[in-house]
Amino acid sequence: MDRTDLRILEVLQAEGRLSNIELAEKVNLSASPCLRRVRTLEEEGFISGYAALLDPEKIGLGLTVHLDVALDKKDAKARDRLKAAVLTWSEVTWCHSLSGEMDYTMQVVMPSLKHYTSFLMDRVLTLPGVVNVKSAFVLEKVKETTVLPLTYAPQ
Repeated sequence: MDRTDLRILEVLQAEGRLSNIELAEKVNLSASPCLRRVRTLEEEGFISGYAALLDPEKIGLGLTVHLDVALDKKDAKARDRLKAAVLTWSEVTWCHSLSGEMDYTMQVVMPSLKHYTSFLMDRVLTLPGVVNVKSAFVLEKVKETTVLPLTYAPQ
């Protein structure tokens, strides 16, 4: 990983739809070496995928909730059941296992509070092993980005 690779990652994070020719111009390379570097970055896992970022409100998902879940520590299968369920819930945009009081935290997007109430009552709270949940409703998005800081990347 050198400065040129970091510059490629920086540009792709900001402008993922650039053609290879446009990318090459921005990082001061010719097209062929640029494409080789991008392919290497993909193969080595530095670039894990490409996506279009959608505005949730424009597609009817105006409610964002951060949901924390605590599981019964004595139930050996509770974690597996929760993880399996989360993988089927399209409303969950990310889910992380935590240290501390709660075992998992996740972001849930919904059209309304009514929809979220049904999701919580009918899906989350019915899972065996769930002993506590905490919901926090997003009031304002101050910063939301997919851009990772590259200042710590090894060179």
